Amino acid sequence: MKQILITALTCLSITTFAQKKLPIVRANAKTAKIYEEDGLTKGWNINLKAKPDIFTTSKLIKAKTVKFKTDIDSITLKIKPGEKKDFIVLLNGKDSCYTQIASPDIKNFSKIKPEIHDSIPLFINSESTIYVKSIFNQIDTLNLNFDSGTTELVFTSEVLKSKVKSKPQLYNTTYNLKLGSIDYKTKLYPAELTGAGTDGRFGWDLFDGKIVELNYDQNLMVVHSVMPKNVAKDKSFTKLNIKYFAELLLVESTIEQSGTKNTDWFLFDTGYHRTAMLDNDLLKTGKFPMDKMEVIKKVMMHGATGNEIPVITSNLQVLKLGKYNLKNVPVQLITGNKPLRGANIHILGNEVLKRFNTFLDFQNNAVYLKPNHFYNDAYVEQKKNGA
Repeated sequence: MKQILITALTCLSITTFAQKKLPIVRANAKTAKIYEEDGLTKGWNINLKAKPDIFTTSKLIKAKTVKFKTDIDSITLKIKPGEKKDFIVLLNGKDSCYTQIASPDIKNFSKIKPEIHDSIPLFINSESTIYVKSIFNQIDTLNLNFDSGTTELVFTSEVLKSKVKSKPQLYNTTYNLKLGSIDYKTKLYPAELTGAGTDGRFGWDLFDGKIVELNYDQNLMVVHSVMPKNVAKDKSFTKLNIKYFAELLLVESTIEQSGTKNTDWFLFDTGYHRTAMLDNDLLKTGKFPMDKMEVIKKVMMHGATGNEIPVITSNLQVLKLGKYNLKNVPVQLITGNKPLRGANIHILGNEVLKRFNTFLDFQNNAVYLKPNHFYNDAYVEQKKNGA
């Protein structure tokens, strides 16, 4: 019965495409490129077997253009949040590939009854790694880092090999992950590293359409279906708008040095345990006076291929998040590799972010920050230098 249903749905999809008069994009090669309006570029393999062959954009807050370009032709489409646009790629003048550009569905849990306010004990260690206890596949109890710089679920290879009893299938199988009293559905991926002292990490997308509170004063992570009313009334909170780049969560912040101010987009990354990592190309574009920053230390890191990556830790005079100014922040400058491959984006890490009680509003796409008891703590690099 299940196979009959799948076959019927597939036929319905093909019929739906056939009934429409769809735009045709010609191609002689099986590879293409997709350009999103914000500068994101992805390679694309034309798949004749998929019906349709679907490319999913970043989460959209407003309509944006997406360009699909083959070796000889292109099409530019304007996509609204939650919208899908169909066309045909005609390969070598004879083979039709039914293709779709889709924006993720809009999620909003604010109308469900009863309201959700699910409190989960939140732990933080000396490396500024935050984590909660979870149950994977109803079997495995694990400590997982909430990493807003990633999506879905990741376990380290060592944990998969020696700790997880479930013996899960990676990449394409959906599993149950229990956080607090709620069960979330997610696929599983491997990694070599994760937050210090944790078994893996889970991303922000599990909570799309909800609000996540990180309360460091009460050691709680709370998942809400509606924003608590006290947040809007509390003038101590500052608001940062969210922008989505690919599957990444970005906020706008300002850095200042010797009278020069640059405002740019930062990856909001609770999984990065340092203060901030600044993109070298973005600093050069903004003519930021890196030479005026006091050098705290220089180290040599090694990449995945054993290549050497020089990393400089320097003192940043001001890091501004909304209405709050953090002064004399030790930040990392990578001169050889970019923090995010193919993109000019800075990174905000949890040694800064933990200083604020936080509401991540995935309904209205905003972050609210309020200083907490960590706000005036010395930074790790300052402690090492006796500051």
